[in-house]
Amino acid sequence: MPTQLISLDEIRAARERIAPTALVTPFVHSTSFSRMTGRDIWFKAENLQRTGSFKIRGAMNVLTQLDAAARATGVVAASAGNHAQGVALAAQSTGVPATVFMPETAPLPKVQATKEYGAKVRLTGTSLEDAVVAARSFAKDTGARFLHPYDDTTIMTGQGTLGIEVAEQIPDASTVVIPVGGGGLMGGSAAALKALRPDIRIAGVEIVTANTYNLSRERGRPTPVPPRPTVADGIAVHEPSQLAFDHIEAFVDELVTVNDPQAMQAVAFLLERTKLMVEASGAVGVAALLDGKLDDLPDPLVIVLSGGNIDLLLLNRVIRGGLAAAGRFAWYRVRIPDVPGQLAGLLDVIASNGGNVVSVEHYREEGGVPVGFTEVLIAVETRGREQSGELRTALGEYGLLE
Repeated sequence: MPTQLISLDEIRAARERIAPTALVTPFVHSTSFSRMTGRDIWFKAENLQRTGSFKIRGAMNVLTQLDAAARATGVVAASAGNHAQGVALAAQSTGVPATVFMPETAPLPKVQATKEYGAKVRLTGTSLEDAVVAARSFAKDTGARFLHPYDDTTIMTGQGTLGIEVAEQIPDASTVVIPVGGGGLMGGSAAALKALRPDIRIAGVEIVTANTYNLSRERGRPTPVPPRPTVADGIAVHEPSQLAFDHIEAFVDELVTVNDPQAMQAVAFLLERTKLMVEASGAVGVAALLDGKLDDLPDPLVIVLSGGNIDLLLLNRVIRGGLAAAGRFAWYRVRIPDVPGQLAGLLDVIASNGGNVVSVEHYREEGGVPVGFTEVLIAVETRGREQSGELRTALGEYGLLE
């Protein structure tokens, strides 16, 4: 049976319901990214939404419509982080008991934030799919309303309120770029945008390790992909829904993918150029822009920054990875004779080529290092790919290995 697509009237009604709790997030015109890409670039800063992501929109739309009996029984959800926090805050705002199942691997800050919003958190399994199974079982046993993170019409309708805001705040936008995980934000927002602006172009961006809707589009049906690790954990969805698939096929013009290094580079550039902290999942649209995957789409171009909940312990690794992808941070392994003065000469080569040494590690007894030699692993900050390449060439005479 064909999916009933959500309507603009439904999304407008959801907007009225969630208005007391969900923020109308700001738009930011980026001079830096516009200059860098030769485009007219705008960001929809949903990372500044309450709970740090768009998820509060859908959760509030569900909880504000519960009857008295359902409110007393409560709700249950499964999430690796952002949906959990959205449900927890929505439950707190409406006085509804909430239980959230999260994978044991969920980032600690997201687990703690969910608890602080008042939800009961249960850690189970190692994947989102494990948490969903546990949450569904809990709902069956208790009668609690199960809030699926994306395979739920009411959730999707709430997420679609972002699309109305985009159309109102940047009425001359020609392209809107939205991250795609489960597809709830994309499906709802695309439905709103196409109803208000049939001519607008809509592009979705997936992380390549969870490219389920790209694959589904190729095969003409919802197609799961095997779980694989990624820094963009918030959109690492491996099981597509028929609901989201049908909305994406009806309203989304382009689907592209980016990889982890590109997403990390986008996180680093956003923090450096706009002072906005965005998680990798929320930055994939910027990654697609920087990689040239949006070049055929018209300006003004609006990119949705869908979330900003990043573990600070992970942030340093992400920034380093992003700078490495941009050629501004590099590691060199060099083999030199193990005699006085060789290390000083090596460091002088780096200094004379404008590199800034961050760390130096020596390896003498490691397997494969010949007697009389030492291997040196050097981390260096550079100004970009050109200088990084020049430095690699200069180090070649010192026995560069990698």
